[in-house]
Amino acid sequence: MGLVQAVKGAVGGVLADQWKDFYTVPTGLPSTAALFAAVPQGTNAGRGSNTSGSSNIISNGSKIVVPEGYGLLLFQDGAITAFVAEPGGYEWRSDDLNSQSIFAGDGLVSTFIKQSWERFKFGGQPGSQQAAFFVSLKELPDNRFGTQSEIYWDDAFLNTQVGAVTRGSYTLKIVDPILFVKNFVPASYLRPGQVFDFTDMDNAAATQLFNEVVGSLAPAFSLYSNDPSKGNRITKLQQDSIGFAQSLSAAVEQAYQWKSDRGLAIVKTAIVSIEYDANTRELLKTVQRADALSGSRGNSNLQASVAQGIQSAGENGGAAGLVGVGMASGMFGAGSLQQPTAPAADDPVAKLKKAKEMLDLGLITQSDYDALKAKALGL
Repeated sequence: MGLVQAVKGAVGGVLADQWKDFYTVPTGLPSTAALFAAVPQGTNAGRGSNTSGSSNIISNGSKIVVPEGYGLLLFQDGAITAFVAEPGGYEWRSDDLNSQSIFAGDGLVSTFIKQSWERFKFGGQPGSQQAAFFVSLKELPDNRFGTQSEIYWDDAFLNTQVGAVTRGSYTLKIVDPILFVKNFVPASYLRPGQVFDFTDMDNAAATQLFNEVVGSLAPAFSLYSNDPSKGNRITKLQQDSIGFAQSLSAAVEQAYQWKSDRGLAIVKTAIVSIEYDANTRELLKTVQRADALSGSRGNSNLQASVAQGIQSAGENGGAAGLVGVGMASGMFGAGSLQQPTAPAADDPVAKLKKAKEMLDLGLITQSDYDALKAKALGL
């Protein structure tokens, strides 16, 4: 009975596998799908008769359509035999006995007899395995990262260690599909109906990538904030998605060799939030205040303070106000102002000398000087 069943299965399989197939991408794929098997188009608008062909045999003359943004990997008995990176329609051709088809001009009698005999030896099924897999060549979005506690790194601009909790996402690209499949994709995904998705948290390989990215965040922040071309400002992170992606990709490559071992690369990042620890927040406030008092804005603030001090000194009628103005100017290093020795309160000569110095330095106007002179001399 087993002999009869084997013969029946062998002959029936040979007949079914003579048909040419039309292979394309499966329907309902998520945008984050990275690798999946090509599927035969069994029926189309009610047409199509080849519903009994072997799932692991592709007949000679079958057509495979490669859409834009995808590559095609061909397998024979578990080994990669070819890769196609250009979109278009391709015809399957194989020297394997099980792929021969009378519709592809491979002969009639010899094709049936040889295939039936070979399949009979394997209990009626083909003794070969052929497969076609699509691999995405696009940027794959929505790969997320986040830290549950603060991460710390040395910041060149702040000249100290800083810490933060952060979260965001990045886009991933398969830059070497052959390396990716050979070295990283588990064998369980190299079967029809399986979809390798980086965002699938049930995918142990994808979870490993997530953990490696989180482990690379601190080195990536350090690379970015200590890069002179970035101005050493961590505050630029959220505005420079590509720049930080390069730092993150470099940190991942240095630690885990994504590109050289797995054919993967991080392309862009989007940092959703950075929550600095208390010490870092205080440092950033200090830096902001220093920035506000630097450059032309600082000079303007200083001049306004000096003018206000002179006005107050004139209104109060004492030299102490002028002394205070001079001391404030000296603290901020304005021009060549120096902190003076306080003159005697009732010495009009000292008052006029100080006022003349301020006039020469351009800190007061001629009318201000005349008013102070009149007041000092009691005119």
